[in-house]
Amino acid sequence: MFWNRKKYPEFWNAYANSFQHKSPAFEELRFVVFDTETSGLNPKEDALLSIGAIGVRNKMIRIQDHFEAYVNPKNFKKETVEIHGIRRSGENKISEEEGIKNFLGYLNNAVLVAHHAAFDVAMINAALKRMGLPKLKNQVIDTGNLFLKSDFKEPYKEHYSLDHLAKTFNIALHDRHNAAGDAYITAQIFVKLLLHLEKKNTLSLSFLKRPAKRIGLL
Repeated sequence: MFWNRKKYPEFWNAYANSFQHKSPAFEELRFVVFDTETSGLNPKEDALLSIGAIGVRNKMIRIQDHFEAYVNPKNFKKETVEIHGIRRSGENKISEEEGIKNFLGYLNNAVLVAHHAAFDVAMINAALKRMGLPKLKNQVIDTGNLFLKSDFKEPYKEHYSLDHLAKTFNIALHDRHNAAGDAYITAQIFVKLLLHLEKKNTLSLSFLKRPAKRIGLL
């Protein structure tokens, strides 16, 4: 489905218009922690299979503020089923277009949070491109980058898996490799990192987004 780039559909306009609202104080910011499950690691070629998300506000997870969608992919890869557990049939699947439309309606102008966020954002943007729409407008925070600002990081190590962070904070790995499950794990990590970082820093959106200093890295 494609639309004229000068005349976007109503759901996109509603999403874009949400960014005209004045940004609230940090304590009132709505963060949406999200994850995607995909058929592979190439946003240009691989399919979006599911999106899971959960809200965080004022360093607390808002269980009632959640989103989950299973997408019926056009290029399904059965060899990846053993990783994400999502089969071509089963679950209440919707089209990719409907999944993205619903996700934007849920998301609005919230700050996006993800672990290794560049990939998940790229998958959503690739779907938007297929629909003839612009990229996501939301500000993005990466929990991997936040971890590098913490006292838990190891010298000379720059990349940490979600499992590593969960183990560091003693967070159970329930529903791993399920988009909603991974989003909830990431949300718990995000809150733990906020509580840790605020001991030595004044929390602000600019601080959370700023790349960590690679101390001890060549």
